[in-house]
Amino acid sequence: MAVRRVMPIIQSEAAQESREFYGLLGFEEVMNIGWIMTLASPSSPTAQVSVMTSDKTAPVTPDMSVEVDDVEAVYAVVRDSGAEIVHPLQDEEWGVRRFFVRDPNGRVVNVLSHR
Repeated sequence: MAVRRVMPIIQSEAAQESREFYGLLGFEEVMNIGWIMTLASPSSPTAQVSVMTSDKTAPVTPDMSVEVDDVEAVYAVVRDSGAEIVHPLQDEEWGVRRFFVRDPNGRVVNVLSHR
């Protein structure tokens, strides 16, 4: 298993203002599907931040995303560890397969792979 990128998720109703603010730091919009927008550094594309109103396909809004090379393998390890799966492993319409797990501090982590 390999981690490809880690992204903080900022829950906010101020998407435009967030885009402008993070633009001051060099980030540019790379994805926007209405309820979630991802901004990335052009010089280091895996340096990203997402701004989300709320997760439209899951019961909670995650605190961060971790993209892995094999989400099936990570899901099996996490499930077998007894960690709380907050949202089951499933395919999403925008091309990712993901699940949510709660970390020991109560934070919800969106673990995903692109299909």
